[in-house]
Amino acid sequence: MDFFAQQDRARRNTRYLLVLFSVTVLALIVLVNALITWFLWLGSDYNVYAGGTGWQGYLSHFSGDRFLFIGMGVAATVGFVSLIRWLQLASGGKKVAESMGGQRVMAQSMDFYEKRCLNVVEELALAASMPVPALYVLPQERGINAFAAGITPADAVVAVTRGTMLQLNREELQGVIGHEYSHILNGDMRLSIRLAALLKGITFIGDVGHFLLRAGAYGVGRRSGRDDSGAALPIVGLGLLVIGWLGSLSAAFIKSAISRQKEYLADASAVQFTRSNEGIANALKVIGGYVPGTLVHAARAEEMSHIFFGEVTHRIWNAFATHPPLPDRIRRLEPSWDGNFIERQEVRIPEMTASNVEAGIGREALVTAVIAGAALDAARASMAGEASIDSPDAEFSKSANVDASDGADSVNRAVIPDELVSAAHDPLGASALSLALLAGRDTQPRAEILSVIGQHGVQGQAEMVRSLLPAVDCLCPGQRFPLMAMAIPALKSMSTPQYRQFKSTLLSVIRADRQTDLFEWCLFQLLRHYLDPEYLRVEPSKPRYRRLEKVRGPLRQVLSVLAHQGSGNADRAFSMACADLDVGGLTLQPL
Repeated sequence: MDFFAQQDRARRNTRYLLVLFSVTVLALIVLVNALITWFLWLGSDYNVYAGGTGWQGYLSHFSGDRFLFIGMGVAATVGFVSLIRWLQLASGGKKVAESMGGQRVMAQSMDFYEKRCLNVVEELALAASMPVPALYVLPQERGINAFAAGITPADAVVAVTRGTMLQLNREELQGVIGHEYSHILNGDMRLSIRLAALLKGITFIGDVGHFLLRAGAYGVGRRSGRDDSGAALPIVGLGLLVIGWLGSLSAAFIKSAISRQKEYLADASAVQFTRSNEGIANALKVIGGYVPGTLVHAARAEEMSHIFFGEVTHRIWNAFATHPPLPDRIRRLEPSWDGNFIERQEVRIPEMTASNVEAGIGREALVTAVIAGAALDAARASMAGEASIDSPDAEFSKSANVDASDGADSVNRAVIPDELVSAAHDPLGASALSLALLAGRDTQPRAEILSVIGQHGVQGQAEMVRSLLPAVDCLCPGQRFPLMAMAIPALKSMSTPQYRQFKSTLLSVIRADRQTDLFEWCLFQLLRHYLDPEYLRVEPSKPRYRRLEKVRGPLRQVLSVLAHQGSGNADRAFSMACADLDVGGLTLQPL
């Protein structure tokens, strides 16, 4: 199966379907004008004598100027409502996850299933060559579902339901998380938020009609029999309500059509990240044999249904479903599927809540439940012919170690010292790790760097950096940036003053020798790009050119730098990059 061809085909179909939105807005303008014209014709005292009857009388009340004026009003209303909704939804993936009841999963969690899911998020982030996003869990949801939220990868989060953690084994969980990473890397999150905002603008006309219908009915009931000026409101309101209902149908169709294409693309990308089609295919089979399915009961789940891994509600008519049918998704991943779903006994683990404590379910009982859950998961893996998990502690010790590439360029990240992995999961340890990566090279005396950290850093930070240096010395060059990508969630847990202090210390270390080498520049830009939006008001950069031909000069320079910095043949690497980007006529610049 050619997954790259499927990704290209899904992107093309998505672009074509976006045209439907413009057509829908135009249709709404025509319908509103038709309603206003009909209302004016019906209310005219001279419609029989002056304007005639039938279509002639109706068309006599049509005005081009009024059509343009109403069209501008409808377009402005749709645009204004869409803008307000965009501002609400574009506040970051963290806000979207928390609005649905999501809770942040921290590295210090003692829950076996949360720890395992966090490890999967970390290892697949390395496989996808992206910083680790924050993980949220919807603790009250039994259904197997997940979503990615945010506008850019810098503020992206991944959220899973409690049912996803409990019911899926590690390989199936990898398939689901890989599916969500596709939405992050392919720009689907921004498209989904934009789509939700635009569709709210379309359905707002129906909301206005509902308001006028109620207001008109109230006014008619309170007025005298002679004063019937309010009788027109229910008629206009009913007309707008019908138009809004038609707009809602169009909005549902657009959302479902675009979402379906995105889901096929994400399924294909999950196979690309995990190097296997069995994980996500088996996850879909488990959903098919699981009674709660993918249902989500959060208040805003239906509004944001198109960002989830599966359907959040039961659909009477599949034409408006936001996700393709399960059998279709499975057969695209596994053409030889026999049609049988996977049925498993539901796993239920009590939550550490105040009510549990009052009921006598203390920490020891929860730990016992965690161990029992780990044993059940190991039994599942054993029956499926997979490597079993010996204990929760063994699973806890699994860090995000995975081969993210093929061939001679692959890096065995399993040799990353556990000391550095632990530091990457703690805010203070992650900041010290960043500084230790700068101090761990032989570009200038370490004593001088540690002195700068002692002067500009927080108390005790220099000592922590010194303790991490022996482990940092054991890293090979290809492990440094993956380790920093692993530390991004912990660095996002700092307060704003702490981040400002950390950034100032980082710059002081870089500037200590009055020159900036490539590693220092890349490390600082990586941290700035993913952390500044979390603490500072930063507008995401927007592309200025649609074609690479417009930036041939800068493109040649960037590719030349990357080719020279690689470990292989620079000319061959440069040629392969140009061929992959389909840009001809470029030559490698001298170092």
